[in-house]
Amino acid sequence: MIGIGGSTAAEELAKISPWTTGITPIQKEEFAERLKKATALLKQSGAAAMYLHAGTNLYYFTGMHWHPSERMVGALLFADGQLEYIAPSFEKGTLLDFMVLEGTVHCWEEHESPYQLFIQLLGQHNSVSGTVLLDETTPFFVSNGLQLEGAAYTFKDAKPVTAGCRMYKSDNELAIIQRAMDITLAVQQAAARILRIGISTAEVVAFIDAAHKKYGIPSGSYFCIVLFGKDSSFPHGVKSPKTLEENEVVLIDTGCQLHDYISDITRTYVFGTPNEAQRRIWQIEKQTQQAAFDAAQLGAPCSNIDKAARSVLEAHQLGPEYQLPGLPHRTGHGIGLDIHEWPYIVRNDQTPLAAGMCFSNEPMICVPNEFGIRHEDHIYMTETGPKWFTEPMYSIENPFGILENEKAQ
Repeated sequence: MIGIGGSTAAEELAKISPWTTGITPIQKEEFAERLKKATALLKQSGAAAMYLHAGTNLYYFTGMHWHPSERMVGALLFADGQLEYIAPSFEKGTLLDFMVLEGTVHCWEEHESPYQLFIQLLGQHNSVSGTVLLDETTPFFVSNGLQLEGAAYTFKDAKPVTAGCRMYKSDNELAIIQRAMDITLAVQQAAARILRIGISTAEVVAFIDAAHKKYGIPSGSYFCIVLFGKDSSFPHGVKSPKTLEENEVVLIDTGCQLHDYISDITRTYVFGTPNEAQRRIWQIEKQTQQAAFDAAQLGAPCSNIDKAARSVLEAHQLGPEYQLPGLPHRTGHGIGLDIHEWPYIVRNDQTPLAAGMCFSNEPMICVPNEFGIRHEDHIYMTETGPKWFTEPMYSIENPFGILENEKAQ
């Protein structure tokens, strides 16, 4: 197996230097453009205002980093483009410090109702009834509080506005995601080289975290799944993962966060010599992933990609549907500020594919209690069709496509 084993964590970490230079965060001007587009979509919807709760939607549209908690913190965007923030009084100074796009901050004391304040703000904007859109990540305690306080209003899902903006990545967003993907792929290659018989998943996870940090990601791994042997037949892992044995399947799914955008790559190969079953399923997985890529055509619904993947599997007597051996979950998910976001590559998602969309292509094949094979790379749609962020796995003998001159190094 080319590129698997033969090194140590210390040797690999010593080779790594930062790769994040030249990639800058999203700037204030782009946040302003996003808010402008959101305002246009808000007007089209006929709603009076849209609420953005603390989290990725608040960041995407305003540039403000604020972790959601049990207190209501967010922003109201009105149909005239006015932006106003809501926060506890004791947080006002901190919120002003984090503010990127200017707006009035309206505060409530701990014994007061933020929902009452919210409804008062609507009234001050001459909106005494009508529709108000709520960011779809708004927790129940907030939406329930608003509904109880604002019986004259109809509260609806803001997804047409939030997804209507966030699904379509700008060139700046694509550049950040591309660099994050490049870093994670390099980490995947390094992780493959440190494998040895008896290594624990915890040791691999720790190495991957350290490697992401050395590549210039201060937070390290955003997530990390490492599975060996039959554990790999469980898509998101097991309670007590086993150590590595000879000739076992290795599945590593990991990513990092660069300037708020996330990478996510899975690599699956065999440590040792693949048997006939491992080889067969690995190759079918490669064919399935390619069929999914080929189905990603501009204007076609997202569902076509999932259908294309399942057609290949069924031709090999896998499945059908979600039955095992086969593919037990959707074929992919959008990615950006959230690791799972719109669009979703699943049968019931009829969203037309368009330039700027980014999503995973991971039609995993699970063989119960034996092994699982998941090749995961991400696609971004261009004006001429789909492109890979990272090239798919090459072959089971040479999964990373290492060239002859690289093998000699």
